[in-house]
Amino acid sequence: MDRATETFMAHRNLLFTVAYEMLSSASDAEDVLQETWLRWADIDQETVRDARAFLVRITTRQALTRLRTLRRRKESYVGPWLPEPLLTAPDVAEDVELADSVSMAMLLVLETLTPTERAVFVLRDVFDLTYDEIAQAVEKTPTAVRQTAHRARTHVAARRPREAVSPTQSRDALAAFQQAVETGDLQRLLDMIAPDVVLLTDGGGVVRAALEPVIGAEPVLNVLSKLTSTTLQPAQINGHPALILRTTDKIDTVLALRLEGDLITHLYAIRNPEKLSRLAHETSVAR
Repeated sequence: MDRATETFMAHRNLLFTVAYEMLSSASDAEDVLQETWLRWADIDQETVRDARAFLVRITTRQALTRLRTLRRRKESYVGPWLPEPLLTAPDVAEDVELADSVSMAMLLVLETLTPTERAVFVLRDVFDLTYDEIAQAVEKTPTAVRQTAHRARTHVAARRPREAVSPTQSRDALAAFQQAVETGDLQRLLDMIAPDVVLLTDGGGVVRAALEPVIGAEPVLNVLSKLTSTTLQPAQINGHPALILRTTDKIDTVLALRLEGDLITHLYAIRNPEKLSRLAHETSVAR
């Protein structure tokens, strides 16, 4: 490989993760990487002092442009919109900060930020870039970036899960949840879910799904009781234990859980076939 290609490939997983955390869409993140590569290939490599920072800057700018387009697209989306799930390697869960940053719960919190706030939060709190580096990426002053980072951090802190859950707790909870669903143990399920549990189902208007959030233990339990006819396969999705639901040989749904303490407070069911296409292989994410 030539120097430009070798450098780009060395940072590719990092760049994909930056773009994915900003867009919550693997397909759009891949498009951003393609655009980043085209711009990187035209650069005189001798003029670049810090390739990582330079590539992150290009990726961030491309992702910001695409993020504004995606926001308009989501306004006409049919039913609840959920991030595109990634099948991740088991070791991602061991990097607690990385796993948290790509989790369904965190990506949905990031959706509530403005595009610039989201970029600043991701680059600072996840990837630990300096304020000067971020300022170049988002084309703001370092002072403005500091203010934006503080505002975004406060916003995220108010909306993220209040209690950290260890990988072991998550695996145990998922195993118990799977067993309860497979055996039809409705009382066990009722004991595991919060009274005000929320179920979001994303069918994208392509397959059957609830068009509004399903809220409350009894309504959610009614939905879960219908899953006994599907095959449930444990998997690592976005750095956390989740279930892949299959009918025959086809992936029907990815079901992710959000835990707070000992209770399941949110369930995320991604059914839109367009969002399930990457689950045949692991996607590498990195910091």
